[in-house]
This record gives sequence, structure tokens and C-alpha cells, in this order.
Amino acid sequence: MFHREAGVFKTTYAADMALYPLPIAKRTVVFLLVLFVLVLPMVLGEYHLSILNLMFIAIVGALGLNILVGYTGQISLGHGAFMSVGAYTAANLAVKLDLPFWLTLPAGGLMSAFIGVLVGIPSLRIKGLYLAIATLAGQLIIEWTINHVPAISGGAQASIQVPRPSIFGYSLATQSELYFFLLFFAILAIVATLNLMRSRIGRAFVAVRDQDIAAEIIGIDIFRYKLLAFAISSFFAGVCGVLYTYYFGIANYEQFQLGVSIDYLAMIIIGGLGSVLGSILGAVFITILPIILRTILESAGSLFFTSSELANIISGARLAVFGSLIIVFLIVEPEGLNRLWRNIRSYFRVWPFSH
Repeated sequence: MFHREAGVFKTTYAADMALYPLPIAKRTVVFLLVLFVLVLPMVLGEYHLSILNLMFIAIVGALGLNILVGYTGQISLGHGAFMSVGAYTAANLAVKLDLPFWLTLPAGGLMSAFIGVLVGIPSLRIKGLYLAIATLAGQLIIEWTINHVPAISGGAQASIQVPRPSIFGYSLATQSELYFFLLFFAILAIVATLNLMRSRIGRAFVAVRDQDIAAEIIGIDIFRYKLLAFAISSFFAGVCGVLYTYYFGIANYEQFQLGVSIDYLAMIIIGGLGSVLGSILGAVFITILPIILRTILESAGSLFFTSSELANIISGARLAVFGSLIIVFLIVEPEGLNRLWRNIRSYFRVWPFSH
């Protein structure tokens, strides 16, 4: 019995609103912590740890976008631009002022949140496709600004080399060292999002998403909560951009172009809108998919194509598969991988009985 509530009685509101109300949920969390903190770093090599590191970074960004799109119902195509704001803010502070990561990281998030609020101001009067176009305009404006303002981008090629983060004077250079650094922020983002959605702010976000006119009638300040959703989502995006910068050791605008925004939108659509678990599953799925696809095509295509032709085929196949998956999930299972997991959980909840 994987999900058994029988015999679990709650006598207080605190117990009913607990983050993990069931004993099996607490045991699962402990098991996952032991797995990711103790087992995987000792078993996996540098290559596989690098894949996990990319997953941890993607989880932070996907959670931020899901807060805005999935929980508040505001469409955004500028997530990559908000990531670039955080990345360049942290890069300039780290290089020019020699500030440590524990100052540059929140600074990048706060600057991104500020820009996100400015971009989110039109959300009071427009929604849906029009809001998507407005955020797309924000993406393009931010890209242009970074490319044409040397004080921000660092001049030629809009790239800034950033030193690795250091803790107590020890630089985190290897994948195994960065693993714990990125895992900490992924766990922090997950716990923060879970608690946010259980709070008054989270419930207001859901009310705005479900019916904004009714939410305004019962006293929810629509404009305030829409801007707050943009600010929180952009803060997560900014932190995600800072983590990318420290991980790769460079801030470059090509890491945060429109395609990145589409990738994160695919993560939350495939994973499941309005779900923390869906954000995690989508981030993991979209991170692993290109690696698996490249491995398969390189193994099968090396017999028929040259290396340059194979590279073009892999790039095109990635976009085709992404687009196809989004269409399939929207048609077959709009609630994404999270819904599939809920179906499996519901089946084992009553197993071996039929209902």
C-alpha cells in the first residue's frame, strides 16, 4: 500500500495543514534526502552528476515559471530574459566588486524581480495572448539592452567570465562539489514554493487564476497579486540565471534567449501546470530528453551521415520532439506527468480492491 490514509487522524489545524500530513510522505522525503545527499554522490561519476546539476538548476526556474503561469494564470514568454537579468547582475557584482555568491545570488534575484514587476504592469489590463506578446516584447527588449550596453554585457560578445563560487575560501570547481551547492538551492526552492502555495498569497494566486473577477469581488487586490506573482516568478528566474552563471563560469546572453523561455514553458506544460511535483517532473524530463535523443541519434545516424549533418539532424529533431510532446500532452493529458502520477497513486491507494 503506497498511499494509505487509514488510521491517520488529525486533531489540530496545524496537523491538517502540515507540509507532509501522512507518515508515508515523511518517510518518502527522508528516503529521497538520503538518496540524493548520501548515495548518488558516492555512486555516480562526474558526467552523471553534471546531468543532475542541470536538473537542479532547471527545477528552480521551472518552479518560478509555474508560480506565474500554473498558479496565477498569467502567460509569460520572457522567462529567459529574467534569467539573464539575474545572471548579468551577479556577474557584474562578482567581477567588478568581488562580492561572494551569498550576496550576488539574492541581488540577481531581486534585480530580476524588479524588472519582472515592470514587465508585469500591463497584466492589469491585458491577459491571454496579448499578455504573452507583452512578455515576448520584454524578452526582446532585455536581449537588445544586454547586447548594446557594454556596462552591462562586458563589451565584446556580451560575455563575462565569472569565478566559481567559494565557501570559506574553498572554490567549488568539480561537478561533485557543485552538486551539493545546487542541490541545496533546488531543495530550498521546492520547500519555499510548497509553503507559498499553502499561504494566503498562494490561495490568492489560485483565485486570480480561476476567476479574477470573482476574486476581486471578494476583496482580493488583483493588480497587487498579479505583480507579486511576476515578482516572485522573476526572482526564481533570476536565481536560476545566477546558478547557471556560476555553474558554467560565464554569463552570456545566448544562454537565455527565447528558446530557453520556450524550454521552460515546455517543462511546466509537460510536467503539469499548477503543481510543484509537475515542475520537478517536467524539469527532469526536458533535461534528460535531449541527452537521450542525442545518444540514440549518434548511435544510429553515425552509419549514414557525416558529423556535421548529424549535428543538424540532432538539433532539428530536438525541436520536433519538443513540439510534438507539447501537442500530445495538451491533447491527451493536459495536466501532464503530474496527472499520470496521481492516477498511479490513486490506483495503489485502493489496491487490491477495484474501487
